[in-house]
Amino acid sequence: MTVDQRQLDIAGLNLDDDDPLEVIPDEPAKPPAAVEKLIEEAKAALTAQEKSEKRSLSLVVVGHVDAGKSTMMGRLLYELGRIDEKKRVANERGSAKIGKSSFSWAWELDGTQEERERGITMDIALQTLNTPHRIITILDAPGHRDFIPNMISGASQADSALLVVDAAVGEFEAGFDRGGQTREHLLLVRSLGVSQVIVAVNKLDQVEWAKSRYNEIVQLLKPFLVQSGFHPSKTKFVPVVAMEGVNLTRREPADCPLFKWYDGPTLVDLLDALDPPTRDINAPLRFPISNIFKGTTSGITVSGRVCGGIVVAGERLRIVPGDESATVKLIDNDGESLPWAGAGSNVNLILTSVDPVSLNIGSVLCRPGSIIPLTFSFIARIIVFDIQIPITAGTSIELFHHSLDVPASISRLISVLDRSNGNVIKSKPRVLTKNMSAEVEISLRGSVYSGPASRALPIPIEPFSVNKEMGRILVRRGGETIGAGVVTELLT
Repeated sequence: MTVDQRQLDIAGLNLDDDDPLEVIPDEPAKPPAAVEKLIEEAKAALTAQEKSEKRSLSLVVVGHVDAGKSTMMGRLLYELGRIDEKKRVANERGSAKIGKSSFSWAWELDGTQEERERGITMDIALQTLNTPHRIITILDAPGHRDFIPNMISGASQADSALLVVDAAVGEFEAGFDRGGQTREHLLLVRSLGVSQVIVAVNKLDQVEWAKSRYNEIVQLLKPFLVQSGFHPSKTKFVPVVAMEGVNLTRREPADCPLFKWYDGPTLVDLLDALDPPTRDINAPLRFPISNIFKGTTSGITVSGRVCGGIVVAGERLRIVPGDESATVKLIDNDGESLPWAGAGSNVNLILTSVDPVSLNIGSVLCRPGSIIPLTFSFIARIIVFDIQIPITAGTSIELFHHSLDVPASISRLISVLDRSNGNVIKSKPRVLTKNMSAEVEISLRGSVYSGPASRALPIPIEPFSVNKEMGRILVRRGGETIGAGVVTELLT
């Protein structure tokens, strides 16, 4: 049977017209008093949870392509009992059948046909694992540079990061040298607010378990992590071999050459000690949509992270941009239905009473009484990365905000700032060069990919001082991340 590749491509975009989207039927929303009561109950429960031993956080797994990220998480899920033996055998047989037996552990996270055939992660895979003191939502991000926008979407939903590096000679260097994804991923996750990172040095069996190689990698990474903004106390290193399960959950096999020189914690020990950040449950509700898909239940499912406040099942929310609304029929977390979800939660919302056309990746769900502002232009304080071509006024860029990716331009260079104290060093600079801190004006522009230029549309965004998660941005140009920063003021 021949497969029409064009049909596969269209299917991957969920654009097939055989199953047209319909307006999801009305679902009665809870009365405001019932919603308020649930919010108060949620606040009390979340405050108690902050003091409990078992706390929740999310972790984005990053690193250069082929470092073994998906394999590590697949093996870890198995070791912690999240994958049963039947599923493991099925993954092993399926991967062997298409000549990819070394990817069997990764199959648990690389779930699409194309990911499995190509042996790479293309989109964000979501899983949950339990350690003695933490409930961790795992976001397995793509390492390939073609899928950096997907990786940004994952990192913007994370509290912490696990960086996987390949210890093999030449492989670590390829990821860490200029243009490698190890550097870019570290800069991206820190710029998006992730302050704690675990570095798993993988595939040590390929360098004969050499302590010297492990130490060399640690010493190369430490200064770069500090330079990128990670505090040494929030940075941990651990040697592992993901494929064999060495030092993931236990110090075994006991005769493994690694344990002749390493007597530190396992990967799970370090995951279990991650510090969940304080959640702003009293802020106005903000839920940026990172993905949209048809659920198995009646309704349309959107996934994302609660970036402030609390969302309650049964309430009616506004969709911004636009003036449409939707009712939250169900809140789903890894197959479990929840009455509410608080700030920092990565969940799926099943929405009804909504025209699916009004839902877009990057739209923000909020309460009708506290709508997020829309803007065409804003002032931002940015840090310029290690760029070759300077930034001038009028530079065309791609602006990333959560899962939103829109064309924009740096319309005005306002000032160069002292990185240590934020004081103005120079007003109205002509250019911005690498490692500078600056205040700039960013304006949205229309897309000109085909046909007549489309007009720019405003985006939902807030100053960093109002909501930290809604006020972070990344700036890319020509497939390279050139800067990151925070929104200080909305203009129009």
